[in-house]
Amino acid sequence: MAHANSVAVIGLGRFGASLALELMSSGTSVLGIDLDEDIVQSLNGELTQVVRADATKREALEQLSLNEFDRVVVAIGNHLQASILTCSKLLSMDIPHVWAKALDDQHGLILEQLGVHHIIYPEKDMGRRVAHLVRGSMMDYLEIDRGFAMVKMTTPKVLQGLKLGDSNLRKHYGVTVAARTNDEGRWQHADAQTVLKPGDRILVLGPISDTEAFGQLPD
Repeated sequence: MAHANSVAVIGLGRFGASLALELMSSGTSVLGIDLDEDIVQSLNGELTQVVRADATKREALEQLSLNEFDRVVVAIGNHLQASILTCSKLLSMDIPHVWAKALDDQHGLILEQLGVHHIIYPEKDMGRRVAHLVRGSMMDYLEIDRGFAMVKMTTPKVLQGLKLGDSNLRKHYGVTVAARTNDEGRWQHADAQTVLKPGDRILVLGPISDTEAFGQLPD
């Protein structure tokens, strides 16, 4: 999937606005669309373009030339019908990459049946992420794919002062240390010769159950 240079975000509530602003900060051209005039005015000048429009109407989408955008994200909040109608209209315009926020599993199933290419569950995903952080001593947690995760944590005692190549880390714990911070606090790749010190931050990859267990080791 090619890099997106232009993205349209439909629905500028907390999630949609945060997404649009983050895309802008990364250099992406962003068109923001919302029905609420106050929201549109509040983001005027913050996005490449922001307009008030009813995205459930195909004419409005065509007037905004959404078929020319690399990606379109439907971030409509609590209006299930509006979300479904908007996605349906976008898909009928043969837009190649439609992303949509799902309110729950049932909503997600409907979007999947419509043919939406990418379905997002912000609240559900955040809840799962925080649950893993609460359970252990991890500083951050990211589920990369089903059953596999990456965690950021400080170096546990079992690794301190050891070369990674001598630790048998994967054999004993089922995980791999992919990167660590150096003395200046900058991230760098870890290899078999890397020696970890107390307080070093590390990125650990592996199956969720193994990374979670490793994340609970004392530092």
